[in-house]
Parts: sequence; structure tokens; C-alpha cells
Amino acid sequence: MRYRAPPREAVDPAVFGRLPLADWREYAALLQGAAWPSITQLNALLPAEAPHRFVAQTPTLLADGLHYEQRIAEHGRIATREDNWHDLFNALVWLRHPALKQALNRRQIAEIACMGPKQRSRPQYALTQFDEGGVIVLLRDPALLARWDAHDWHGLLWQRRQAWLDGSIGVWLFGHALLELALTPGKLPVGKALVFQSASADAASVAQRCAEAIRDGRLLNDPQELRPLPLAGIPGWHQDNASETFHLTTPCYQPRRAGRQYPAALAC
Repeated sequence: MRYRAPPREAVDPAVFGRLPLADWREYAALLQGAAWPSITQLNALLPAEAPHRFVAQTPTLLADGLHYEQRIAEHGRIATREDNWHDLFNALVWLRHPALKQALNRRQIAEIACMGPKQRSRPQYALTQFDEGGVIVLLRDPALLARWDAHDWHGLLWQRRQAWLDGSIGVWLFGHALLELALTPGKLPVGKALVFQSASADAASVAQRCAEAIRDGRLLNDPQELRPLPLAGIPGWHQDNASETFHLTTPCYQPRRAGRQYPAALAC
């Protein structure tokens, strides 16, 4: 069943103080204000030199016949539904990660040129899945990857719980659909992760490396590149995961399918 976000007035204010939305607190006025932010307010947060702008998605706009991605690439117009959680979170990701969004758009346009606007390629599925449900993960302890490869969720998320707290693993949500799901407490979302490895990189350098690799076609050529990550198991992301029982019983921990393999972490 397709997720339906709660009305703005029905959202529990406490969700904005918990992960993952707590990581987006610089946009608290847009998320928690009594009124929906306008397109003008969103555009005011863009740098003056930004090549794109948010525009209201209206029948008049859609009458141009362009694919959503083509409209961005050719005219710098990001179609945005007003008073809509999904599109508001998409706008916030554009504000925080413009290089990543532009890299995805560039790749989508290249695929549309090959496939046409009505067919979809394997890279397009991968690009869209990351855009909607993507997570960027930085590993400082490479030994953790073996547990992830095996879907040893109890080992990765409970036995090595401290790794998620001491910086051995860094997690940054990118997918705007995941941010929307966070409006409803108790959900058990599974992110689509791209994994990087470094002893010293910070969030900004990892995001830059990710954007470059996507833009250059070294990432997101197939959905199978994306690793599932049960976000509810990360400390602070679900109210019950401080108990081992959660990690032994939660349905979002799925076994690895026979033959399923993942690419190595990308160095940065």
C-alpha cells in the first residue's frame, strides 16, 4: 500500500527531534511552521548562482510535455507540488545536496536520450531508487562490511551497536521518501545504501565523492549495487531498538537471498 503522509497539523512535533529528521533541524521553520512554505520561500534559500529554481507543479507547467528530468536539465525548473510533504523533502535535499541531485539528473537525461521518456533502463531504476530511498554510509572500520554482506543484522546493529555511536559508521539520509516516512513514528524503513570507506573523510567530502562517482557512471548502473540497510536498527532511529529483543524479532531484518552479492565499498 502506498504511504500517505499525515496532514501537516496531525504530525507529532516530537518526530522532528528524533532521527532522521533531527539531522535536518536547520530547516525547522519550513517543516514545523503552522503554514506550508511557499515556492518563493524555498527559492530564497537557493544560492543566487544556482542553475535551477523550484516552480509550482500546475497543469500549465505540465502542459509543456517535458519529462520531469528534462524540465530540470533544459530549463532549470524543479516541478514542486505545493503543500506536499514528499515534494517539500525533495526540495530540502536539493538545498543540501545540489551536486548529488544534479549528478542524478545528468545521468537520468543520458538514459532518457537512449531509452526515450516512456521506457526505463537498469541504471534509471538504480538512480530513482537512490533518489527516493538513498542512504550514504561511511565505514571507518572495514571489518563491519562482512557482517553487512551476510545480512548479519543482529551482529551489525546489536553486537556492534557501539560502532554506530562512536563514528565507526557514519550514516546520512539522502532519499526524500525516507524523510517523508519519518513523519510517522514506528515505521520500519529499509534504505538503499551506497557505501564508502575512509579513516578520515567527513560528510561533505563523502557527498562530493558520491556525486562525482554517480556523475561519471561509476555508481548506480544497476539496482543490485544498492545495499539494503534497515534504518530502524540504528541507535536513535526507533524507540525500541535499545533492546536486543527488537533485533531478534523485527520483520525489517531480512536474510540475504541466495547468490546475492554486493560491490566493495568505494574508497574516498
